Amino acid sequence: MAIIPARNEQAVIARAVRSLPPDSVIVVDDHSEDGTAEAARAAGAGVVLALPLPRHAIGKANACATGARLLTSRWILFTDADTWFEAGFLSAAVGHAEAAGISLLSIYLEPEYETLAERVLLPYARALFFCGANPKANPAAMFNGQCLLVRREAYNFLGGHAAGQLVEDVKLAMLAQRHRLKIAIASVAGQGHARMYEGYSGICRGIERHAFRFTVVSPWIGISIFVAAVAMTLWLPALVWLAKDRQWIAAVVFALLPAALLRSWYAPLAIYGILPILLRSLISILAVKPILWKGRTVRAVS
Repeated sequence: MAIIPARNEQAVIARAVRSLPPDSVIVVDDHSEDGTAEAARAAGAGVVLALPLPRHAIGKANACATGARLLTSRWILFTDADTWFEAGFLSAAVGHAEAAGISLLSIYLEPEYETLAERVLLPYARALFFCGANPKANPAAMFNGQCLLVRREAYNFLGGHAAGQLVEDVKLAMLAQRHRLKIAIASVAGQGHARMYEGYSGICRGIERHAFRFTVVSPWIGISIFVAAVAMTLWLPALVWLAKDRQWIAAVVFALLPAALLRSWYAPLAIYGILPILLRSLISILAVKPILWKGRTVRAVS
């Protein structure tokens, strides 16, 4: 069974529901203010209302916990409303987890971009993330709750989403490691899709929110990502220096390097365009600022 926590996702929820096998989806309506519930029902999902949000709880984690209480299936797929899948994805994911004896499987979906800001910034942001996070050294740091397959018995043993409200995916993974349960990360090419953030403002809010995962796991991961981003800004001064020194062949090679690494002609724009967003995220962490997500404060410390 699949659980989709959804808050104000009327525009995309039907696509997510219809991409999964019939009669396998429960949408947990997180007190939406639009027609999310109606659109989900029309697409064929069972719809339940999330339990009232406890004090200091996070909406997504609360919605996931609400849906999980209703299920008795051996496996549960938690996935976001902005994801969609090709035929056979769910059976392939379960088959892989069963064969490998995995209790929690975090699946990275193929990102889809629509606006210019998404096409320019998000591939570079993704590359920076993988510069700082090492799946072999610290798989919990890379655990992504956007698409998470869990063995129900292990999930219940860990206390479910109630065990970790803020950055619930990372906390579940860390708790599983503590109890020596097998966790894993997988990537799919063409079998699953996700549009993570909408436009420039969505990118800013999303990166700011996800920056807090590194305060939970290891601040050094966030620091290494920021250092890598700053180091990449030396590309332009180095290019100017090579051209000024008339090292034309080296200059041409160096000029094409960002585009070759990110496979896009606009990669240099991302190198400098991402810096203000990273600085804003860093300031938010240091100043312990509240973060708003879907109309709620998801982190506020007095």
